[in-house]
Amino acid sequence: MPNTRLGPICQRNLRALTFLPLWVLGFLLSSVSGCVFVCHASAQSPVSLASNISPDERWRPVTTALTQTIQHEMTDKQLPAVAIALVDNQKIVWAEGFGYQDPDHKILATADTLFRVGSVSKLFTDIGVMKLVEAGQLDLDAPIGKYLRDFKPNNPFGQPITLRELMSHRSGLVREPPVGHYFDASEPSLKDTVQSLNQTTLVYAPGSHTKYSNAAVATVGYTLEVVSGDPYAKYLSHAVLEPLGMSHSAFELKPELMNNLAAASMWSYDGLNFTAPTFQLGEGPAGCMYSTVTDLGRFLSVLFAGGRSGETQVIQSRTLDEMWTPQFTGNAPRSFGLGFQLGNIEGHRTFGHGGAIYGFATQVIGLPDDKLGVIVITTLDSTNAVANHIADEALRLMLSQRNGQPLPQLFSTSAISPDLARKADGHYSNGKDEVDLVEQSGRLFLSRPEGGSKVELKDAGTYWIKDSRIGYDPAKIIFQGNGTNTDTVQMDGQTYKRHTNAMPLEASPAIKQLVGEYGWSFNKLYTFEDRGRLKLLIEWFDFAALEEISPDHFRFTESGLYQGETAIFERNADGTISGVRVGGVLFPKLQTNADGSVFQIKPLKPVEQLRKEALASKPPIEAGNLRPADLVELNKLDPSIKLDIRYATSKNFLRAPLYLQPRAYMQRPAAEAVVRASQTLHKLGYGLLIHDSYRPWYVTKMFWDGTPDDKKIFVADPSQGSRHNRGCAVDLTLYDLKTGQPIVMTGGYDEMSERSYPFYPGGTSLQRWHRHLLREAMEEEGFTVYEFEWWHFDYKDYRHYSISNLTFEDLDRAAVK
Repeated sequence: MPNTRLGPICQRNLRALTFLPLWVLGFLLSSVSGCVFVCHASAQSPVSLASNISPDERWRPVTTALTQTIQHEMTDKQLPAVAIALVDNQKIVWAEGFGYQDPDHKILATADTLFRVGSVSKLFTDIGVMKLVEAGQLDLDAPIGKYLRDFKPNNPFGQPITLRELMSHRSGLVREPPVGHYFDASEPSLKDTVQSLNQTTLVYAPGSHTKYSNAAVATVGYTLEVVSGDPYAKYLSHAVLEPLGMSHSAFELKPELMNNLAAASMWSYDGLNFTAPTFQLGEGPAGCMYSTVTDLGRFLSVLFAGGRSGETQVIQSRTLDEMWTPQFTGNAPRSFGLGFQLGNIEGHRTFGHGGAIYGFATQVIGLPDDKLGVIVITTLDSTNAVANHIADEALRLMLSQRNGQPLPQLFSTSAISPDLARKADGHYSNGKDEVDLVEQSGRLFLSRPEGGSKVELKDAGTYWIKDSRIGYDPAKIIFQGNGTNTDTVQMDGQTYKRHTNAMPLEASPAIKQLVGEYGWSFNKLYTFEDRGRLKLLIEWFDFAALEEISPDHFRFTESGLYQGETAIFERNADGTISGVRVGGVLFPKLQTNADGSVFQIKPLKPVEQLRKEALASKPPIEAGNLRPADLVELNKLDPSIKLDIRYATSKNFLRAPLYLQPRAYMQRPAAEAVVRASQTLHKLGYGLLIHDSYRPWYVTKMFWDGTPDDKKIFVADPSQGSRHNRGCAVDLTLYDLKTGQPIVMTGGYDEMSERSYPFYPGGTSLQRWHRHLLREAMEEEGFTVYEFEWWHFDYKDYRHYSISNLTFEDLDRAAVK
C-alpha cells in the first residue's frame, strides 16, 4: 500500500474543488492519476485509499477519449462507480477508478477498489480444472459420473454429460440449481448445491444446444473440489490466483480485503432502487469471485504471455489455445470455448467473459493475436451493456493507436425530447413481428412482446439508437410521424407501422389467478397478462412470453435466460397459488394488496399525538414573488367529478380521519386543467374520482412523522412542503360513467409498494391501459405523474404558490368574509 498523503497538486486545488457538485468532484479527483487523497469522510471530503495507474504517454490519447466516454456514461446512466484497466501485452498501461467506492462516505473508487465480478469467476474455475487435466487427473470427455458418482439429474436422453459440455454450456442442465441458486440467500455448501440437481431434469440432450447454466459451472467446481481434495475456494487460491499474482482476489471475502469492497446498487425498470445484497452463492465457482481491475489486468498479461507469470508456467500455452477454440459450434461469430466466450471485433479474435452479480457488472476482454485487453467494472446492477460498450470502444481506440491510425470518433447521444417520446409511444408491427415504443417520464423505451429487455432509445442526431443501462446497439432507428396512425418505425431493415391503441380485453380468470409477485424482495419475479398471454419478468430485466402446456404449466421459448425451461405454478390445499417453480427454483408467492383491501401501516406514534404535535408546529416560511391563493372546489367546477376523500374517513394508511369534511380544493388554474382532463375522458366513457387535492401542511407533517423510514418515499417532507399544500397536486383515479364504479388499477390508492409506481410492470393489459389513459389525459393538461404513485399528479405551476396550513373550515370562513 503506498503512503497516504496529499500530493502538491492535490493540496493546491482541493479547496477549490470542494465547491463543485459531488459527482463532478468525484470525477475530477479520481482522474488525477498518482494522487492519493486522504480526508475525513464527510459529504464534502472524498476519501481514497489507493492510487490509480497513470497512463503511458503512448496511450494518453486513448485514455483521454475513454475518460470523456466514461464520464458521459456515468452521468447519463447514473452509475455510482466505474473502474477500468487497459493492458498492452505484459503491462497495465492505465488503471483508474471513477465515482465512489462508497457513495455514503464519499470514498473514491480507484484501480484497487474491490468488486464482485460475477461470472468472470467461471474462467478461473475452468483454468483450475484444466490444470488438473494437464496433470492427468481429469478427462474432459469422460462422463462426469466418473468423478461425481452421486450426480444423477434425470437424463431422458441417454448420453452422459461430460466436463467439456459443462464448461462450454452444452450440458443441457437447468440454468439454476434448486439449492444454492442465484436467489438463495441461505449460503448452502457447494456439495448441497450440486446434489440438489438430482431433483431436476435435463432441458436438452447433452451436446445438442448452447444453454447458459450456472448450475453446470457449479458442477465443474464441485468436480474440482472432489478430485483435488481441497475446497474449491482454497484450491483456486493456491493453484490459480496466487501463481497469477492476483493478491487482491479471492473466492471468499478475506478480512483484509473487506475494507476496499465497493458498495453496489440495484434498480428496476419502474424506478425501484435499493442496496445490493451481499450473500454468497451456493454456486460459488460460477460467480462468487472478488477482484480488482488491476488484478484482472495481471490475469490478461499472463494469458498474453502464453500462461506464464514470471518464472511460473501457470497453465500451458497449448491449454489456452484449446480453451480459446470454439466448442461444438464451429466458427460462429460468438461462441463458447472452454469457459471463455469467443468472438471478434473488427476482424480481430477476442476472448473473455462478462459478469453480473447483485449490483456489479464486469467485462473482461482480450485480443489474443494483438495482445491488447481491457477490464471494465460498474457498481450498478446488470449494467453490462455499459461495461461492454466502454470495453469495445477501448479496444477500437487501442487498435488504432497501436497501428498509428487516427482514433475513431466517439460520439455521445442525447435524450429524445419528451414531446417526441410521447408522440412515438405506441404499438408497431411488421406482419407478425411486433415492437412497442413506451414513453416513461419523458423518456422513450423499446421492447418486444415476445420478450427480452426494455431498452431506452437515445437521439444520435438524425436517427435514434439503443443506448441504456441494459442495452446498447448503434444500429439506426428512424421514427417518422406526429403521433397519428400513419407513424412508422424503421429498424433492422424493416418498417413497422403503428397500431391503434385499442382498449384491451379483460384477462381470463385463469390467467388473473396467476398474476402476481413471486420470489424475494431483493429479486422478484413478476407474472402479468399481456394481450391475452401470461408473461414473466425475471431477474429484474428479462421479459419472457410463456407457452401454455396445460393449466398451471408453461414453457419458456427458445430465447432468454431460461430458454426451454418450464414455469409450473403450485397451489395450496385451498386452490390458491403458493408459488411458481422455474426450472428447479421455487419462487414463493409474495403477499400484496391485490385483493383491493385498504393499505394500512402502524403509525410510529398514535394519530392523536401526531395531530397534536403537527398542529403545534409551523410550516416553513417562503420568500419570493408568489401568486395569491385562489383555491376552488373541483366538483363545483365540474359536477361529474366525484369525491372519495379518503382522509376524511378511516379508509387510509393511518387508519384514522384527518379531515373533518370530504372536500377537494385546488388553485384555480390547476383545477381548470383537471376539468379539461375530465372533459377529455368523458368522451371515452370515464369520469374522475378524487381521493385528495389541497392538503393543509399539518397533515403532511402527520404523514411524515407517522411513516417508517423505508416508506417515506410515499409521503412529502414537511420541511420542504408538499405540492398538495400549495394546492397544485391531486390524487385521483378513473370511474366508469355507465356503472359509476372505480376502475381497478395495478395497485390500490395509498398502497406503499412498488405496485403503486406509475410504470409498475405487473397486473393486466387492461389495468395498465387505464393507468396510461389517466396519465396521458393529465399530462396533456400540464400535470406530471409522481414517480412512486400512479394516482398523484403535480401541476406545472406549483412553484408559484406558497405552502398553506389552512383547514377546509378556515377556507369556509374566509369565503363567508
